[in-house]
Amino acid sequence: MVSNRKIDLRSDTVTKPTETMRAAMAMAEVDDDVLGNDPIALELEEEMAKIMGKEEGLFVPSGTMGNLISVLVHCEIRGSEVIVGDNSHIHIYENGGIATIGGVHSRTVKNKDDGTMDIDLIEAAIRNPKGQLFFPTTRLICLENTHANSGGRCLCVEYIDKVGELAKKHDLKLHIDGARIFNASVATGVSVDRLVQVADSVSVCLSKGLGAPVGSVIVGSKSFISKARRVRKTLGGGMRQIGILCAAGLVALKENVQKLEADHHKAKQLASGLCQIKGIKVDLKSVETNIIFFEIEEDSQISAKLLCKSMEEHGILLMQESLSRIRIVLHHQISTSDVEYTLKCMKQFLCGVPALQNGN
Repeated sequence: MVSNRKIDLRSDTVTKPTETMRAAMAMAEVDDDVLGNDPIALELEEEMAKIMGKEEGLFVPSGTMGNLISVLVHCEIRGSEVIVGDNSHIHIYENGGIATIGGVHSRTVKNKDDGTMDIDLIEAAIRNPKGQLFFPTTRLICLENTHANSGGRCLCVEYIDKVGELAKKHDLKLHIDGARIFNASVATGVSVDRLVQVADSVSVCLSKGLGAPVGSVIVGSKSFISKARRVRKTLGGGMRQIGILCAAGLVALKENVQKLEADHHKAKQLASGLCQIKGIKVDLKSVETNIIFFEIEEDSQISAKLLCKSMEEHGILLMQESLSRIRIVLHHQISTSDVEYTLKCMKQFLCGVPALQNGN
């Protein structure tokens, strides 16, 4: 029998707007943002720029568009090249937009297990300007913090500063995909403005751990945002009365950043519990924020697909990554009780105990 309980651990993008958000959205004063007059949009953009220590901000409908706009602004000339991690979100999950839309070539550098790229390898990937007859021109380096495919690992400020110094040395720009930059800040104890101090642009997601229903904000210099606004319009991102969406983003900044520490704690609690279940392998050291990856051990009689299907019958939704790998993401609408129930269901299934019924 399928459980009537629902615990969605597929992503932190599945959160529902809180009552405070819904009220703010319903009461939002709006105007035409394309004409530059929407007051709530302006307030959100100014607030995010202030938090990030940058001159201006721009609301965009998604993190993918935020990253795309940022790359296109920094790589205005078609045939430019950007250095990205081979396991980065920009390279893998954004539909190849920087190439198909912007004519920007990616040069990948291997991401290490902690999400970083070796500094020397980054420098080695920068094209020699004397080879411009044959090679694309390197114009940009992109980092991702936290690094999702590495399990939400945090890039430390010392590392980011070194990449920033390298970019400056070679007259390149640095963009940070900061979809979960607030998670990185909470986990490391370093303020977000310090984490992105050396970046020329940052894309910050409102609809992941912060729990807003829609949107991201990109920040940078006045010149950068001026160009970004024009690219946003070209991409169809002129959204008129966006104050309705931005109102939820403001609530997210005011109320939900402080909840991220609890998300991290529950992720560690869940990961520790998984380690105690025979047939599952988790690297506890890699669980720094709200993301957990775990493997089904090779000698197990089940697959990731079978485990996900069984858990779904108990109202628990997981994300299958491969034949043996599963992803779990915590967010503020997952309770400690949800974590305990998830562990109980998984332990019973993997240990061969009869399945739970009706979520009891």
